[in-house]
Amino acid sequence: QPSRSLTDYRPYWAECFGIAPFLPTSREEMDALGWDSCDVIIVTGDAYVDHPSFGMAVIGRVLEAHGFRVGIIPQPGWQDKTDFKRLGKPNLYFGIAAGNMDSLINHYTADRKVRRDDAYTPDNVAGKRPDRAVIVYSQRCREAFGGVPIVIGSIEASLRRIAHFDYWSDKVRRSILFDAKADMLLYGNAERAIVDLTHRLAAGEKIDAINDIRGTAFSLKMGPPGFRAVDESRLPEDRQERVRLMDGGQDSYIELPAYEQVLADKELYAHASRILHRETNPHNARPLAQRHGDRLLWLNPPPIPLTSEELDWVFEQPYQRVPHPLYGEARIPAYEMIQHSINIMRGCFGGCTFCSITEHEGRIIQSRSEASIIREIEAVRDKSPGFTGVISDLGGPTANMWRLGCKDRETESKCRRLSCVYPGICSNLNTDQMPLVSLYRKASETNGVKKVLIASGLRYDLAVQTPEYVKELVSEHVGGYLKIAPEHTETGPLSKMMKPGIGTYDRFKKLFDQYSKAAGKEQYLIPYFIAGHPGTTDKDMLNLACWLKANGFRADQVQNFYPSPMATATAMYYSTRNPLKRVGRSAEQVSVVRKGRQRRLHKAFLRYHDPENWPLLR
Repeated sequence: QPSRSLTDYRPYWAECFGIAPFLPTSREEMDALGWDSCDVIIVTGDAYVDHPSFGMAVIGRVLEAHGFRVGIIPQPGWQDKTDFKRLGKPNLYFGIAAGNMDSLINHYTADRKVRRDDAYTPDNVAGKRPDRAVIVYSQRCREAFGGVPIVIGSIEASLRRIAHFDYWSDKVRRSILFDAKADMLLYGNAERAIVDLTHRLAAGEKIDAINDIRGTAFSLKMGPPGFRAVDESRLPEDRQERVRLMDGGQDSYIELPAYEQVLADKELYAHASRILHRETNPHNARPLAQRHGDRLLWLNPPPIPLTSEELDWVFEQPYQRVPHPLYGEARIPAYEMIQHSINIMRGCFGGCTFCSITEHEGRIIQSRSEASIIREIEAVRDKSPGFTGVISDLGGPTANMWRLGCKDRETESKCRRLSCVYPGICSNLNTDQMPLVSLYRKASETNGVKKVLIASGLRYDLAVQTPEYVKELVSEHVGGYLKIAPEHTETGPLSKMMKPGIGTYDRFKKLFDQYSKAAGKEQYLIPYFIAGHPGTTDKDMLNLACWLKANGFRADQVQNFYPSPMATATAMYYSTRNPLKRVGRSAEQVSVVRKGRQRRLHKAFLRYHDPENWPLLR
C-alpha cells in the first residue's frame, strides 16, 4: 500500500488564490490571477488542452488541487531561451514533457519518413516541437534560469529511463536523465510521485536528497547505504554463482549491465531488457541500478497503482474540457478525436511486446468508479461544445479490462508474469465483463445521451470469455465497423508478440457475426496486422497475405513494426535475441527485418491487391 493517499496532504499556502479558469500561459494571465510567480512551470510539446486526456493538464490540475501555482508553457520556440522566460522563474522546479507522444514517433513514420502533420498542434501543423523535446527543453530551461531543478517526465522520458536502443539514430543511447542533465526523472503517469516531490520541495528539502519516491530515477555516485547489490550485470553463463530470483531480500537492488556493456554487447542488452520487464510489478519489484561511466542511474520501484477513489479524484478536477483560448478558432485534431470520449481505466496486462503501455502505465488495472464515469458523461453533455448526444468512446488503453484483475491479492503480489493472457488466460484472472455491460447500459440511459460507442482497442481473447459482453457490444455500441488487432496469423511472429493464435479471432468473429445478424445490423470487423515484426519470415508474410485474400480483406492502411524505446520487441530487433526466455550466447536467434527492401516486401504482402506492389511480390 502507498504510504499515504494522493489526497492526504495539507494544501500548500497558495491555495488561497483559488482555481484558475485555465492554468496560465502568460504573464498577463498570472497578473489576472494575482500571482507574482509560479511554484511549478510545466513545459510541454503539445498545445495546452485543459482536458483529462492530456497528461500535462492532469498534472497541472492535480498540483493546483494541492495548492500550488502551476503555469504551462506549451510548444515554446526552442531556438533560444526567450519563450522559456515567459512566466518568470519557478519557485520549485521546471517540469519538462515532450507531450502525449514521443517527439520522434510524432515526427517520423516507421520507415523514418518525416510526417507532415501533428495532431497535437493547432491546425495540425508539423514542426512545432523539436526532436528529442525533453532534452532540448531541459537545456533551454537551464539557460533561462540556471540552478532551478529540472524534473522530466511524459512518455518520452518514461520509455528512455535506462540505456535504450534508439531506432532513429540506430544506436544505444544513455538514459535520458543524463542526456537531459535533469535532476530527477518521473516515469509512468506519476501523480503520486509529483505530488510527494512537490510538497517536499516546498517544505525545503533539496531535490538531490530525495531518493525514496517510487516511480523516480536519479543519479548517484554509488548505491545508497543499507542496500545490498544483486549483480546481474553479466549473462547467467558468465557467472560462477547462480543468481536466484529473490537473492538479497527486501533491502536489495538489481545491478543491471552498465551502459558501456550494453553498448558493446547485444546479448547483454537483451539480458538487461529481460530484467527490467521482470521487475515491473509494484508489489515485488526491486530498485534497479545501471552504471553510466562514473555515475549510477538509480530507478526506484514502480508506483503503487491509484485506488478507484484516487483515480476518480484525478479525473474530476475542474478541467475546462476545451483548448486554451489563445488558440482561437484553430482546430486541434487530437482534441477533436477525444472531445466526447471518457477514459475509464489505466494499465494493461496484455503484455504485447511491441507495445509500451505496460512499461508506462503498468500491468495492474486501475479502474474508475461507475458513479465517477457517469458524472463525467454528464459533464461532457453540459460543457463540451458541439455535443450531439454521442459518447465516442468509453475505454482507455484497452476497451474491456475495466475492473479486471487477479482474483487473489497475495498471488498478485508475488506474480512476475509479463502477461495475464499469454500463452493462455491465467486461471487467477477475473475475466467477468458483466460489470462493463452494466456500465454501458447505464451510460446509454443517461439523460441527453443518444448513443455510446466503443472505439478503444478490444481484447477479443478476453471478450469471448463473456459472450453476453460481446452481444451488448455488437448490438448496441458498434458504429458499423469494429477494429481489432490479431496482428498476424502465423505462430512464429505471434509467439514473439505474445498475442493469441488466429483461432481466437475466429471464435470472436463467429460471435460478432451471430449477434450482428440477431440485431439486424450489417457490421464488419476490420483486423489490423503488423509487417516486419521480429520473428517474422517472408513465408509468414506470404501465408498472412493468403489468409487476407481467402477472407476477402483488402487493407487500405498497413502498419510496419516500429521499434519504440524500451519495448521487448525492440530488444529483439536490436539484439536478434529473445528476452522472453533466458538470454545466452547460444540462445534462440530471432529473425529480424531491417533492410529497406525486405521491409517494403513485408508491407507489400499486406497490400497484395495493389498493382504497384506486384513487381516486388513476384
